[in-house]
Amino acid sequence: MIKILHLSDIHLGSGFAHGKINPETGLNTRLEDFVATLGKCIDRAISEPVDLVLFGGDAFPDATPPPYIQQAFAGQFRRLADLGIPVVLLVGNHDQHSQGAGGASLCIYRTLGVPHVVVGDRLETHRIQTRNGDIQVITLPWLTRSTLLTRPETEGLSMSEVGHLLLDRLRAAMEGEIRRLDPTIPTVLLAHLMVDAASYGAERFLAVGKGFTIPLEFLTRDAFDYVALGHVHRHQILSEDPLVVYPGSIERVDFSEEHEEKGYVLVKIGASLTEGVRGSTTLEFCPLPVRSFCTIELDLTESDDPHSELLAAIENKPIEDAVVRVIYQVRPEQIDLIDDADLHTVLSIAHTYTIQAGLLSQMSRSRLPELGVGSAIEPLDALRAYLANREDLKLLAEPILEAAKALLAEEEFYIESDAGEMEVGQTQLKLL
Repeated sequence: MIKILHLSDIHLGSGFAHGKINPETGLNTRLEDFVATLGKCIDRAISEPVDLVLFGGDAFPDATPPPYIQQAFAGQFRRLADLGIPVVLLVGNHDQHSQGAGGASLCIYRTLGVPHVVVGDRLETHRIQTRNGDIQVITLPWLTRSTLLTRPETEGLSMSEVGHLLLDRLRAAMEGEIRRLDPTIPTVLLAHLMVDAASYGAERFLAVGKGFTIPLEFLTRDAFDYVALGHVHRHQILSEDPLVVYPGSIERVDFSEEHEEKGYVLVKIGASLTEGVRGSTTLEFCPLPVRSFCTIELDLTESDDPHSELLAAIENKPIEDAVVRVIYQVRPEQIDLIDDADLHTVLSIAHTYTIQAGLLSQMSRSRLPELGVGSAIEPLDALRAYLANREDLKLLAEPILEAAKALLAEEEFYIESDAGEMEVGQTQLKLL
């Protein structure tokens, strides 16, 4: 039996806007939260103890974090190396360098030859020795369609056609890796990607017309005892046979993850004894005690005593030591009824807080209910709702939607190009 701790999407150095400076350390308190949470994951790996730690990508917000943040990350994973617990660090989209190839924030571990640390920045199979036997880990870093856009064979193809071409190349390369596997020992696929069957959290805006999505059936291969994923911040199990799992991120990055439980997973894989027969695999999700986020949103425009109603709403929420945002709407004549000093006093027990006051304009015109204030709606859905209420555009609705989809696809390409999405080349698949 081989024990694995699978975590992902640490994003160390994110969310500083939701923290404050700790006067004793000079560090942002959200950085301290992230480091402490990562430390709890490493503590569990050591106390269990596990045989292998798999990190699913996105160590930092970008590929060139400040040295003190790199040091905090390295300090935690060094604890595993010192005890001889092997670690596989996968390159995610945030780990890729903006000016060239490679997972710049992680490849230093390979360059320095850090013992027991494997960096996965290309499609490759790694045979890893653990205290309870060998295991094969296939690493698949983040891919985008832009990796093919400079190739002559993609000229004139739509973004969808480029995606199909890249998937065909990836399928052929993956088949080659699978054929070289030793069928008598367990195999794990470690991949940073978006799966079409996943429910997205903070990545929901990437789900329409952006990124490169992999069909779930691409991952559910008999050769895999476990599929360890990264990129999506919400924990979910996409398949039971084999287990295909997003552990989710270990901390809340922003308010879009306010209601998501954070944690990591412990996996136990039985040794495969004969070719074609997988050992049993079991999974345990381990929640982490992370800082709470709390949104208090009120429409006070019809209230006779908006100030008291707002204070009561705040006092009824568990805001102590939480990251809090208060969003309220009033009419212009109600502004003087809100005592800001009282708000700051009642909110002082929060870790940090923001107050967003909105005015209801007397000149405001009626809007579609689905496009109202605070509604969470995708751009294409908003456009569909608008067109559905415009009789004069009824005949043009489909062409307008098609044009919008094309614009979103072009936006994705330029965003990825500006962000420096890496060429596949030698640092990813070696299949183009």
